[in-house]
Amino acid sequence: MSDEEWKWVYDPDRDHVITGLPQTVVALAEKAAQDLVELAALGVDVTGIGKGPRHGGPGGMRELRLPPNGWMYVMALPRRKLIVVTRIVPPFEHL
Repeated sequence: MSDEEWKWVYDPDRDHVITGLPQTVVALAEKAAQDLVELAALGVDVTGIGKGPRHGGPGGMRELRLPPNGWMYVMALPRRKLIVVTRIVPPFEHL
């Protein structure tokens, strides 16, 4: 059993995921990622949060909504205690 804490990261890296995005959208996405970390640390199974590849099933890449109409893709890796943020899509008005 690992004593490591849950954390979140960008994949492949921060620049790749957030370059060109408004700071308000980045802040919303980072808050959502941190919220997932905090839920996971409390013992909540975060592998099924959001919309995923299997209807109603946990695991895989998940789509999480960002208000008002953006979204982000994340993957929870419980064995590594890691939330991975792979893409952030801003609301249409920011494109």
